[in-house]
Amino acid sequence: MDGMTGLEAEKALVATAHRVLPGGTFGNVQSDLLIASGQGPRVTDVGGREYIDYLLGSGPMFIGHAHPEVTAAVLAQVPKGTTFFANNPEGVKLAEAITEALPCAEQVRFVSSGSEADMYAMRVARAFRGRDRILKFEGGYHGMSDWGLMSLAPKHLANFPVAVPDSAGIPAAVQHEVLVAPFNDLETARALIAAHHDELGGVIVEPFQRLIPPAPGFLQGLRDITAQYGIPLIFDEVVTGFRFCYGGAQSYYGVTPDLCTLGKIIGGGFPLAAIAGRADIMAHFDKGKVAEERWLMQVGTLSGNPVASVAGLATLEVLKRPGTYEGVFATGRTLMAGLTESLRRHGVAGQVLGEPSLFDVVFTAEPVRDYRGVLKADAAIARHVNMSMRAAGILKGESKYYLSTVHGPAEVAATLAAFDAALASLPRG
Repeated sequence: MDGMTGLEAEKALVATAHRVLPGGTFGNVQSDLLIASGQGPRVTDVGGREYIDYLLGSGPMFIGHAHPEVTAAVLAQVPKGTTFFANNPEGVKLAEAITEALPCAEQVRFVSSGSEADMYAMRVARAFRGRDRILKFEGGYHGMSDWGLMSLAPKHLANFPVAVPDSAGIPAAVQHEVLVAPFNDLETARALIAAHHDELGGVIVEPFQRLIPPAPGFLQGLRDITAQYGIPLIFDEVVTGFRFCYGGAQSYYGVTPDLCTLGKIIGGGFPLAAIAGRADIMAHFDKGKVAEERWLMQVGTLSGNPVASVAGLATLEVLKRPGTYEGVFATGRTLMAGLTESLRRHGVAGQVLGEPSLFDVVFTAEPVRDYRGVLKADAAIARHVNMSMRAAGILKGESKYYLSTVHGPAEVAATLAAFDAALASLPRG
């Protein structure tokens, strides 16, 4: 594409993408967005437009793009080799760091994606319990496996505990092996677990479901009822791990699961994820520790590869420094307060939902405690605001502001100005 302007190169790449990729995308965001580079809290597209970035690669870039310490660690490792299909010092050190940080983590098994981590966490729970069914919560995202894609965003609302497949190609039999409960409804969850406890291999939950914080007592109630029946409780911390505090959502909310899954931040922008948890459950990954019929086979070509591991270690070193999380939360609170004030000033029904390091505006005045509450939001207003903000140089996903340690006052001020202008431009009728 030598000799082309940035906009010409962008147009040509979009055309190529539509020729060689289904839908013209990697399956993540729209095809007209081609990011060429990122630095700190900002990214630049192929056409030369700069954006304040709240997408952050869907969350991994918690300390910003191209952080110098992560870059230096990766550049030092690459000449030594990029993967070995064997233990390597960096991966072992990262596993140790995870066990030191997270209350539930006695042992760690690495994989390459959050979807893999969630799939294996459910599988190892079933192996440990010798039971097949999993209970999850409507609207909870647990990756792209057949089991994970049940009632994430159901096209029709079923009576609980019926699961609704979210994708074509999922065998019908899987639907009957997943039970679904409403998030933040402890009474219903308790009743379902009690009624089906002898069939359940595990209970999986996002401790912070997409944008919805747990109601007081909800997570502890799940901990109590699963412990009562000896059912492994899995916290999906692919998003929340190391984001709310160094010990993850389990430390932030003060509830310790039996297993958790991790991804995004622990790879420092490289493909790496993990299952972590109690040693007696994790023993099912160890052929020497359990009977052959109870052993869980798990192999991954790039699992724990040294490049991702050094990136993760460098990221965790930054996050361990005093004041890091306090700074992110102070920035987040300022931005959340500004968004709330803008909604009030323009008389637009909405609320800022989430925690200071991860939140969004939900355009409804009604309380949001679960997936069905989110459905009450005005999707047309959300689309208008997101498109308007992108045109003003603010990049975010459809339903999240991911905050980083390097977003600061300048980014907050520009974001609030763009949000205010987006609300002002809403059609009035």
